[in-house]
Amino acid sequence: MNKEYASAADALRGAVEDGQTVAVGGFGLCGIPEALILALRDSGARDLTVASNNAGVDDFGLGLLLRTRQIRRMISSYVGENKEFERQYLAGELELEFTPQGTLAERLRAGGAGIPGFYTRTGVGTVVAEGKEHKEFGGQTYLLERGIVADLALVKAWKADRAGNLVYRKTAQNFNPVVATCGRLTVAEVEEIVEVGELDPDHIVTPGIYVQRVVLNAQPEKRVEQRTVRAGSAA
Repeated sequence: MNKEYASAADALRGAVEDGQTVAVGGFGLCGIPEALILALRDSGARDLTVASNNAGVDDFGLGLLLRTRQIRRMISSYVGENKEFERQYLAGELELEFTPQGTLAERLRAGGAGIPGFYTRTGVGTVVAEGKEHKEFGGQTYLLERGIVADLALVKAWKADRAGNLVYRKTAQNFNPVVATCGRLTVAEVEEIVEVGELDPDHIVTPGIYVQRVVLNAQPEKRVEQRTVRAGSAA
């Protein structure tokens, strides 16, 4: 089965609707599906709930969807790099389900594994625990956290074959594997597409059974979120 689509817009055609829950891979600006995020913006879909570690920056990544007010609610861990995110949240224009990073990763993994919920100590005694079920195990208090199942999952990988098997590159792997498994429909943006059988099976992280559509973006921008340089020492 050839799962390759001609463009990001084609890959999202018929898959995007208002009010959907969309899970998006990436950590900061590392490993984000740049072209698919742009195509999602251009689709015009609104009232989206987006589950992602963060919301990009003001003019790149998911920050583009905040600018166009297409996101109604974020399920996020780190939100400190986006001024528009901060402004909308403090003004009551954006809902936020703030989720510890490890908990978010496990919620995405659990959703993909068919696990409706799990207990964790993370967040006990904080605002994260408000409104959640508490349970005692071995004399310790735990919170019930719900698995996340997304209507649509957008991920970035390094290579794919035409059956949708995915290989990631270094830290760009981050949240992408768990996002890929939790979507009812998963679309992968990749830098190279090869024929079935060309990928080393030991290098495949996400099996193609989880991926319905693949699109090539051979030259992603890969913007650096914060560039830090070290001044040279005086002569």
